[in-house]
Amino acid sequence: MVSRLVLGSGTVCHAVLETVRERSGDLLVLDPDESRIESLRNEKVAAEVADVTDATDLRRMGGAPDVVFVGGDDPTTNVLAAEAAAEAFPGTYLVAYTGTGATADQRRTLTETADRVCSAGAAILDEVGAVLEHGMDTRVRRLRETLQSVEGTLTVLAHDNPDPDAIAAAVALCRIAESVGVDAEPCYFGEISHQENRAFVNLLELELTRLDPEEEREFDAVALVDHSAPGVNDQLDPETPVDVVVDHHPPKGAVTARFSDIREDVGATSTILTQYLERFGVTVERDIATALLYGIRIDTKDFRREITQQDFEAAATLLPDADVDVLERIESPSISADTFEVVARGIRNRELDGSVLASCVGQIADRDALAQAADRLLAIQGVTVTFVYGFTDGTIYASARGRGNDVDLGEALRAAFDGMGSAGGHTDMAGAQIPLGIFDVLQEEEGETLASVLADTITPRFFDAVRKRGRTATSGTVPAGGRDGDSGSDGGTEGAVDDDSGV
Repeated sequence: MVSRLVLGSGTVCHAVLETVRERSGDLLVLDPDESRIESLRNEKVAAEVADVTDATDLRRMGGAPDVVFVGGDDPTTNVLAAEAAAEAFPGTYLVAYTGTGATADQRRTLTETADRVCSAGAAILDEVGAVLEHGMDTRVRRLRETLQSVEGTLTVLAHDNPDPDAIAAAVALCRIAESVGVDAEPCYFGEISHQENRAFVNLLELELTRLDPEEEREFDAVALVDHSAPGVNDQLDPETPVDVVVDHHPPKGAVTARFSDIREDVGATSTILTQYLERFGVTVERDIATALLYGIRIDTKDFRREITQQDFEAAATLLPDADVDVLERIESPSISADTFEVVARGIRNRELDGSVLASCVGQIADRDALAQAADRLLAIQGVTVTFVYGFTDGTIYASARGRGNDVDLGEALRAAFDGMGSAGGHTDMAGAQIPLGIFDVLQEEEGETLASVLADTITPRFFDAVRKRGRTATSGTVPAGGRDGDSGSDGGTEGAVDDDSGV
């Protein structure tokens, strides 16, 4: 989601961009003039052609930004743009430049419409700078108002089979809600089955409620963390009204929550919640500090993946209050026999396309075992990408892992299975869920046949998607026992599973 939206690209706008473009937060400039947009893009500024005076056109940008700045040169257009922004994003902080030669009536209209009005001159840079610093405070105010309007209990829902980032974010948001007098309950659908994730919850004594999808339940209010849409990677009715969304994954569609904070420029949702805890003045207790720190570590792969300054700052804030001894115990759990069996099947059933490995492991009891198998198979000599999938309860689940930046696995999975199911994730860690559909009839008595049919269907689609989007794959598929040499080595310890993309 764009946090700072600029409407119009006049002379003053260019001066403002030089001041603010390096500050944190996504910035987008809209202007109807294609030549101006092209010029901004050449200067590495995110810009799109749009009618800045049309509220409907502005809404197409997605969720509400934190700050809107109207910065064109023409006062008439600025008035219309300010009115359109106020209509499109009610509650968003709006600052408007008067333009050149604005009349008294135009200034008055802008004053009535915008939160702050700026005139020409050097002072405008200070004005806009102050507004941008106000951006986080605006988010805090809007979140506080949304939480305080809740009547009853706020259900804070992590995505299905939640990872440490989702769990920590859910518990932290509950603490924030409770700090403003609102009862809140952290919840999830599915299982917390990965050994490290169970240790994470048990050792920190985090209390979460597992929801039963078969049980009818009325929600007073709903917040989603680490995902952004009801019915997408959770088992809510897709029509469920949502009050709050906090996430760091790109949304797959329009986000309709009353309050949303989606920041693709941070590495973990736990980072965002750490900032809110600080701004709300909530004392970060040892369990929460440890949970959030672990959530950041897992989602950034120990600060090696998609890490930003905000993530480092959040971790530095949490570290003095975190229990490092507990973190060490979390990272040394036992591994179940079922997980080892899935890893073994992954090795036996592997197919290779260059350095890309795919394996159908058949029916599974624990979907988290797929992620662990994908991690472990990445240790095979010569393999840079792994894709492991199996089926249970009418759904095919898949996990992909990679080393290096030769291919974006999230994009590859979306391309491979577009129209078949849900898929996506990070560059080096992604996942997919695909309904079994017509194959489901084979499941009860012909598990081996079903696995064979899936291997003939799913694996080629994945290989083809990777081949088109990266440089890791080369022509020629090699069956089990092929040129990888099967070193059987395990290049490291098992890592706790993250959300495999929020699918």
